[in-house]
Amino acid sequence: MNERSTPLPRDIRRWRQYLADERAEASVYRDLASRREGEEREILLALADAEGRHEAHWIDLLGDEVGRPRKGDVRTRILGFLARRFGSVFVLALAQRAEGRSPYESDADATDAMAADERIHEEVVRGLAARGRNRLSGTFRAAVFGANDGLVSNLSLVLGVGAAGVDQHVILLTGVAGLLAGALSMGAGEYVSVRSQRELLEASSPSPDADGALAHLDVDANELTLVYRARGMAAGDAEQHAREVLSSVGSSDQRSLGSTTLDAHEAIGTGMGAALSSFCFFASGAVIPILPYIFGLSGAAAVIAATGLVGIVLLGTGSIVGLLSGASPIRRALRQLLIGFGAAGATYLLGLLFGVAAG
Repeated sequence: MNERSTPLPRDIRRWRQYLADERAEASVYRDLASRREGEEREILLALADAEGRHEAHWIDLLGDEVGRPRKGDVRTRILGFLARRFGSVFVLALAQRAEGRSPYESDADATDAMAADERIHEEVVRGLAARGRNRLSGTFRAAVFGANDGLVSNLSLVLGVGAAGVDQHVILLTGVAGLLAGALSMGAGEYVSVRSQRELLEASSPSPDADGALAHLDVDANELTLVYRARGMAAGDAEQHAREVLSSVGSSDQRSLGSTTLDAHEAIGTGMGAALSSFCFFASGAVIPILPYIFGLSGAAAVIAATGLVGIVLLGTGSIVGLLSGASPIRRALRQLLIGFGAAGATYLLGLLFGVAAG
């Protein structure tokens, strides 16, 4: 850290902004903590305390030049707004990115400990955000996949048919048919997929009836060791664990045969819930491209309007994916847009070719 008896005005401005940012970030963590309980609340409050230590550093450097309280930067203020109103995984994902962009490593007036703190804070917030991501991962995957599939497939269908030169009424009917067919297909496919996955997991889960056989096994020569070896334990560990399980038979804390399953099964939800979600998300995406035709537009105006609406939604879903993954929202949004428009553009060109050939 540079030692200056009289700091330059630009240094004072920078230190004041750092101070404001630290105060704002501490406030974000306290707001998030107020919406949580138990361990997550304790972790968030500890992060707020750590930001308080950084705050004290800048106050010490500023001395009499602290001045009036300032607002944090725009990013931190947006974080605070979201934390006060939602307190969701989105805020933690944004906070993770904010901690990862700390300027302290390249600022000579910040200590090495402060720079290290920010790096560790990023990992702490990543861990908290991961809990939320895990809780919504299945639903989120279905939502993004279903909505994007509806957007792109129905836009492609509408543009392809429209480029072939058919009547507006036919385009609208085609779009509605594509919406219903796609949504029903998605719903049915998701139901079968989830049901099949659940059945496979159930087939791999230990049978509860096997616990009744424990009391009759020979302690010195039993097949329980083979059970644990089949689940991935080393031979010595399996034998020791089998003896521990057998020694607990008949006691108040008797262990279950299935209590040591090595692979924790993912919570995948119900088949009907997944089917309904997929149907609704696909339909919500597929209705966007046909809105201009529903409201009476035709020709180039309808094509431009449909493409623009779908583009806006693709940018939105891409940004959300970026935020939740801790990546750049802009890059993810543009990636989503390019993929969607690439598929729709190819179908539009094919429609033009078929239209010319038919003519």
